[in-house]
Amino acid sequence: MLAVTDNAATAIRDITSQQEVPEGAGLRIAADASEGSLTLSLVPEPMDGDQVVDASGARVFLDTQAALILDDKELDVAVDPGGSVQFAVTDQPV
Repeated sequence: MLAVTDNAATAIRDITSQQEVPEGAGLRIAADASEGSLTLSLVPEPMDGDQVVDASGARVFLDTQAALILDDKELDVAVDPGGSVQFAVTDQPV
């Protein structure tokens, strides 16, 4: 199952705690087969069939294909000098 670092969990909680975001919202990662990539979006709730990862109150929703791709991965985050949040997927530490 996808692991979420403490830094990523904090960033997700910060994003989903904004005033205009409904309670229970989370980040959704979905596989885009036509592009061969993953997409990340802020959504109010998981879609049918999504795997839900709760990391210290930070919710991440994974579509079926993304859950398979990310099963042995870790979601991390970095903030660039301009203050933009950049999520990254890496191998889970052994």
